[in-house]
Amino acid sequence: MNFTKHYDVIVAGAGMAGIAAALETARSGLRTALVEKTVFPGGLATSGLVYFYLPICDGYGRQVNFGIAEELLHVSYQCGPGEVPANWRQSTFEKPLGRYRVDFSPAAFILALDYLLTEANVDIWYDTLICQTIVESNRAVGLEVENKSGRGGLRASIIIDATGDGDVCFRAGCPFDEETNKTTLWAMQASLERAREAVAKNDGTRLMYFHQIGSEGKEIQGDIKSKTYPWKGTDGRSVSNFLLKGRSLLREHYEKMRGKGQRRQDLFPVTLPAMAQFRTTRAIRGRFTLMAGMAGQRFEDSIALAADWRKRGSVWEIPYGCLIPSVTGLITAGRCISSVGDAWEVTRSIPIAAHTGQVAGISARLSIAQNRTPDTLPITDLHAELRQKQMPYHLADLAPQDEK
Repeated sequence: MNFTKHYDVIVAGAGMAGIAAALETARSGLRTALVEKTVFPGGLATSGLVYFYLPICDGYGRQVNFGIAEELLHVSYQCGPGEVPANWRQSTFEKPLGRYRVDFSPAAFILALDYLLTEANVDIWYDTLICQTIVESNRAVGLEVENKSGRGGLRASIIIDATGDGDVCFRAGCPFDEETNKTTLWAMQASLERAREAVAKNDGTRLMYFHQIGSEGKEIQGDIKSKTYPWKGTDGRSVSNFLLKGRSLLREHYEKMRGKGQRRQDLFPVTLPAMAQFRTTRAIRGRFTLMAGMAGQRFEDSIALAADWRKRGSVWEIPYGCLIPSVTGLITAGRCISSVGDAWEVTRSIPIAAHTGQVAGISARLSIAQNRTPDTLPITDLHAELRQKQMPYHLADLAPQDEK
């Protein structure tokens, strides 16, 4: 080993879940390391160009997510464009309006996140690859990592797997459920036509223009078929082919536009995603697995609420058991929690990743204070913390419709 470092908490992955977890633990005074394989924070929201902060309300004027999930929504537009619909609270069954959500510039969000993390004294390890999980007597105690300094070891009392793909849990030997993905590519482009619109409307946000090939497994953009290949985000060869296929379809799109008379200097790609835009890869088989049909169901160990971004009125409770893998010393957050099928479509979104990330951070802090691991933490202690932070975890905790 070229280096060894010791922390209270290691957060693996600097996506939205990892950022929320690291902010929670670092702000409480714990020595926190945040390990990220890319050079950017934000995960799919930034490197992946998924620039929609999906709703934190139920679509009928009731806020569902609070805490760091709400904080990060507003941070997303601190250094760039973005605006929450002013009338989202007035939305009703008879008069659906906007939702509590925002579109943002990925690059601007990165700048704001860097500041937020450094201000909280998070020890950030960018451009650092997680190579192995160090497990002793069925307890995760650290990570082997590699970067420009060589191979090193990071050790901590609690490790939070917020990699999105469950890489830490996978390397610790935890069982998983896996799903495949269809071809998807979102690319930012420059357009002379949009530039003229921006000048005419005196609105620079018109310049933020994306071309999408495939979205959530659907085929969009009528002139391009997104090819329904079953890409597997946990297979190295499949990942490379997924990237190559998406980029070849994008190249075909611009060639087709040239054939229609579109000049190459007037429409061209500016930024491509810096990571594979997989939505579903690994989900741990946790103490409990959230599945289709469980929307609106109450769980005694619920620790979060998740508004369905696809439709109004549907809200899910997320049990704490979804965050608990089979190896102790670990807790998960974000896309890799124990959620499958239609439930996975809800829990993998940006605000829910951030919310479960904060919960994982709270759990880590309480576990360290009580000299235990997250799997043995009394749910009553976690509930007390969530109530203190005014973060509802049961549907019954939400304000009645007429009090919104």
